[in-house]
Amino acid sequence: MNYSETNHELSQEFNMQEAKYGERNILEGELITFPNPRVGRRYEINITLPEFTCKCPFSGYPDFATIDVKYVPNERVVELKALKLYINSYRDRYISHEESVNQILDDLVAACDPLEVKIKANFYPRGNVHTTIEVEHYKENLDK
Repeated sequence: MNYSETNHELSQEFNMQEAKYGERNILEGELITFPNPRVGRRYEINITLPEFTCKCPFSGYPDFATIDVKYVPNERVVELKALKLYINSYRDRYISHEESVNQILDDLVAACDPLEVKIKANFYPRGNVHTTIEVEHYKENLDK
């Protein structure tokens, strides 16, 4: 199930009239991008999201992490407020550490098609277990 399908299901379960404005923004949120102001210049964007949370799909216990995103933009750049709302949409999702990080990567690649992107999730210890997950994507060279 992708982000859009999950977001749609959540919004159906949630009465939008009773939701607080922040909850509505999260449910309606999507990854928004804008044109890269320096196409052709190679530069790196580093974003830290220290308040990531989701729920363990097995126990239901909350999991917390700091997500670090490092990417080299191509033609589009992700808008930061939209990224914040997107990340907040995970807070009530039952999803594994591994799947959440891979889904974030897939959604960022789909939204802004970066030249390269690396996501590192540093999950806080729970039950004496500390997990760090790193995923990467590199745009294939089309000149080959």
